[in-house]
Amino acid sequence: MKRAIDLVLTLLALISLAGPMLAVAVAVKLSSRGPVLYWSDRVGRDNRIFRMPKFRSMRTDTPVVATHLLTDPQAWLTPIGPFLRKSSLDELPQLWSVLRGDMSLVGPRPALYNQHDLVAMRTQVSVHRLRPGLTGWAQVNGRDELPLETKVALDRWYLEHRSLALDLCILWRTALKVLRADGVTH
Repeated sequence: MKRAIDLVLTLLALISLAGPMLAVAVAVKLSSRGPVLYWSDRVGRDNRIFRMPKFRSMRTDTPVVATHLLTDPQAWLTPIGPFLRKSSLDELPQLWSVLRGDMSLVGPRPALYNQHDLVAMRTQVSVHRLRPGLTGWAQVNGRDELPLETKVALDRWYLEHRSLALDLCILWRTALKVLRADGVTH
């Protein structure tokens, strides 16, 4: 049932967001050198690696680490990078990963392939069994501001309490957070 809902909502989102996504793609291409999309190796369900697309908000020579680990993340952003991140428009290509089945609309956010500490902590509490999500319980309860231990505890809570009603609540709260640019770090 969850997969069917993911597919229907994702197709509707892609249809309704096709124009804005095209505009963002053109803006990325015109504002900086390099490809429009950045393909990131991420840890998916059962700790399998998959490639997740995002609109590129950082320079092509940016080190491949979590943004919070960069000494000066602002220095690596493209001219429109701050806007893409604040508005969460950089995340829209991940709808492709939902269509492919690598991700769900709701689940724990996929870790970078080199975030070994996060992957180990999630595996220890069985969160790795979940399909990662475009948004999740941790994202609506702090987003980028949370320490890893708290994120994993929230991911575990989601694992133990997941339901259609909870997923719809998370999607609604995500929409509100995105509109307010709440909890976003650059």
